[in-house]
Amino acid sequence: MSTETTYDYIVVGAGSAGCVLANRLSADRGTSILLLEAGEPNEKQEIDIPAAFPELLTSSVDWEYYTEPQTELNGRELYWPRGKTLGGSSSINAMIYIRGHQADYDHWASLGNDGWGYDDVLPYFKRSEHFEPGGSAYHDQSGPLNVSSPRTPRSLSQTFVEAAVETGHIRNEDFNCERQEGVGFYHLTQKDGQRHSAADAFLKLALDRTNLTALTGAQVTRITFDGSRATGIEYEIDGDRVRANVDREVVLSAGAINSPQLLMLSGVGDAEHLREHDIDVQHNLPGVGRNLQDHLVTFVVCESTGTDTLDDANSPQHFDTYSQYRRGPLTSNIAESGGFVRTDSDLPAPNLQYHFGPTYFMRHGFDNPADGQGFSIGVTQLRPESRGRITLVSKDPFATPAIDPRYLTETADLNALVDGLRTAREIARADAFDEYRGREVWPGEEVQTDEGLEAHIRETAHTIYHPVGTCKMGDDSMAVVDDNLRVHGVEGLRIVDASIMPTIVGGNTNAPTIMIAERAANLITGGDAL
Repeated sequence: MSTETTYDYIVVGAGSAGCVLANRLSADRGTSILLLEAGEPNEKQEIDIPAAFPELLTSSVDWEYYTEPQTELNGRELYWPRGKTLGGSSSINAMIYIRGHQADYDHWASLGNDGWGYDDVLPYFKRSEHFEPGGSAYHDQSGPLNVSSPRTPRSLSQTFVEAAVETGHIRNEDFNCERQEGVGFYHLTQKDGQRHSAADAFLKLALDRTNLTALTGAQVTRITFDGSRATGIEYEIDGDRVRANVDREVVLSAGAINSPQLLMLSGVGDAEHLREHDIDVQHNLPGVGRNLQDHLVTFVVCESTGTDTLDDANSPQHFDTYSQYRRGPLTSNIAESGGFVRTDSDLPAPNLQYHFGPTYFMRHGFDNPADGQGFSIGVTQLRPESRGRITLVSKDPFATPAIDPRYLTETADLNALVDGLRTAREIARADAFDEYRGREVWPGEEVQTDEGLEAHIRETAHTIYHPVGTCKMGDDSMAVVDDNLRVHGVEGLRIVDASIMPTIVGGNTNAPTIMIAERAANLITGGDAL
């Protein structure tokens, strides 16, 4: 094993959080940073083309994970895509920029996490953002991440908004301002009709800095320790095993699956579980891998009698329009419009989110009909009560860990999705859709009872790609990091990614992950709070 140069900081994972950290930490030219990414450079053409993101699923830039069989979902093993390239999942996602509800962060603070209330984190959201529609009390235009309105949305996506308003929902032009509730178009991490990933926004600006070393194809296998202090990492690249040492901190930004996996491989986790796999216990931390939360989505899908869908987006005509002008259907993120709904007026925040796609989107798009056109309304329960776990299957660092989200083990989660399907059906059957609506494909007109809707959920629901919480922030016995994101019980080691969320936010998780990294950069460097 060869030993590399010693660095001030080592960042493990070049996903959304890692790209932010690489940029912010390397801004101090007196520090040295090593950034390691297990995946490949983000050079696939489909990464840049927004509507092509389904083609990235199960490709070489996807970890292509699968869960353990889910008892409440008819024993199915659910596919979990996660980005395995520079930019991580921000390079393969649907580009929706949602921060979550103000109450999400105030709840984090109420759990004892100082500095994580909404008023505390809003400046970090703004810091990262170049908000094309214009600056305001909630948005800024000086950050590197471009956030835009849809460039060429389908009129059918506007029809969804009109149908939802017709059925009693309020219109909302910006889900990231003072009010999240309502229906409208999503803002997107796009620039000039192309995806604007965390790699585009943060990492590419820093790659020419001589104090930043960024490596792809480098999979970290272990954190090294001297006593209770992290001293570096070991990784494999091009068949070689390499050790890199650190003077200040190792920062794990490997995500909700890989960060707890790497902790456990390094001897930090539940002692009994580690001994089962013959791993020496560095520090007994039973919460590692626990508290797994994810958003489950179920769909109402209808045939469309109109032509303004995305089902022919890949035609030569549309590709030519995109290539020349960066406009047309290929600029679509597919889930163009949507909204946030409360099923009970007494709830402090919306508990359901809708993603409308002017196309068929069935089982990640894998099972779409071969012909015809359709539209889809995805229903997501925002605050699941079910909790799962990430565990090791062996001490082999290249073995995929066991992923068990334990979906729908809490009855309230299933009940909320049933309510959501009924609301989605009301929207789909509104007069605004009369001109475009054909046969209901999912769940199907014959399915009318709660039991029938439950069966549809159990057979078809899948992740909407938001795993969080497996290295949660807090000071209780199951917390993994403190509110400065330092791992409890060891020194020189932090975690900065979606795994630190004590509870999942009410919305898509990419923007919150970027915010976490922005705030972490200040915590690491000792900067004043924004």
